[in-house]
Amino acid sequence: MAHFLEIEHVSKTFGANGAAGIHVIDDISMQVEEGEVVVYLGPSGCGKSTLMRMVGGLETVTSGRIILEGKEVKGPDRQKGMVFQSYSSFPWLKVIDNVRFGLKFRTDLDTREKDRIARHYLQMVGLGEFEDYWVNRISGGMRQRVAIARTFAAGPDILLMDEPFGALDAQNREFLQLQLRDLCLKERKTVIFVTHDVEEAVFLADRIFVFSARPAKILEEIPIRDLLPPARDLKLRESDTFFKLRNRILGLTRTQALRSEQLEVKGA
Repeated sequence: MAHFLEIEHVSKTFGANGAAGIHVIDDISMQVEEGEVVVYLGPSGCGKSTLMRMVGGLETVTSGRIILEGKEVKGPDRQKGMVFQSYSSFPWLKVIDNVRFGLKFRTDLDTREKDRIARHYLQMVGLGEFEDYWVNRISGGMRQRVAIARTFAAGPDILLMDEPFGALDAQNREFLQLQLRDLCLKERKTVIFVTHDVEEAVFLADRIFVFSARPAKILEEIPIRDLLPPARDLKLRESDTFFKLRNRILGLTRTQALRSEQLEVKGA
């Protein structure tokens, strides 16, 4: 039986003007099922974002292949929605028009249905009352919620999220983690989420793939859904199970972060 997403023996090397290339991904294979939230966790610069970008078609594989819903990924398209750390909003548009922009190329929907979908996702991220605000007049956390609503509204088959909460303060980050987990549970969206924050990974994930320092290999696959309930709240972070998971994964990632720092010093 075919999986929703299959990453088959993927490697990636970046060349540099004829010099020896930088090997960032080393023979990674994994499968992702429809409706899963999969988190890539590892030290900064380890290659996890590069793998996510290859799933999105923004980078090409050096070897191996990536199959999404039975078709090999050859480039970006509407099937793949992306949210990045920077606030990707359009300051000359109001909040509602930013979300509508995600529906611009949906030729299967009329204007009334596009408006309904845009307002639905604004409500889902808690911004219904702000639809007529100019997006440059709202906070950074709210702008990131607009970006998430716009991406969901576009109706992609898979969402690719590259440290989308990394620039936010702790309170906004926790709020958006709750919103995202709730959205994914209700909408049954397939998500690949990249982070180096262990608590964020444990809270959001159905499964975590822990990456080694560059070149990235998979150190461990952790089935969070077998250990924590699907519906999650902030009290869960105080549970014994969460605490033990966090500490075990921290032990793995700290070793890799140290190795990553050593590689950077060596290459300096």
